Amino acid sequence: MSKRVAKIAKLQFPAGGARPGPGLAGVGIAMPQFCSAFNDATKDRAGDIVPVVITVYEDKTFDFVTKTTPASVVLKKTAKIEKGAHNAKTERVATITKEQLRTIAEYKMVDLNANDVEAAMRIIAGTARNMGIAIEGND
Repeated sequence: MSKRVAKIAKLQFPAGGARPGPGLAGVGIAMPQFCSAFNDATKDRAGDIVPVVITVYEDKTFDFVTKTTPASVVLKKTAKIEKGAHNAKTERVATITKEQLRTIAEYKMVDLNANDVEAAMRIIAGTARNMGIAIEGND
């Protein structure tokens, strides 16, 4: 018989840097156990923010799935900027190339609702546009 799901929580932690605290307190799991498992699973992604989906069962056991780093974080790192534009309609803070856009789209492909890399590139380009990041060759 399968376990009954009590809760599903979506959180973000630095890779290898999850610690017990208020973010995990409301989830209802053994925080030290989760933190050590998460940190072991993400130690090779140092410096990234890692979204995680935690499935908590009624007997307080849990499973978790890590996702790829959010597109906005990857775009900021690629464009070498601290933050996006205050007003993306009038302000451009950086420019990335089509090749960089393709690389990001290929990385994010597993978590995106896209059938091919071209569709993933359009999704990432939209995120870049909303951050005030221009793409070479696009106007």
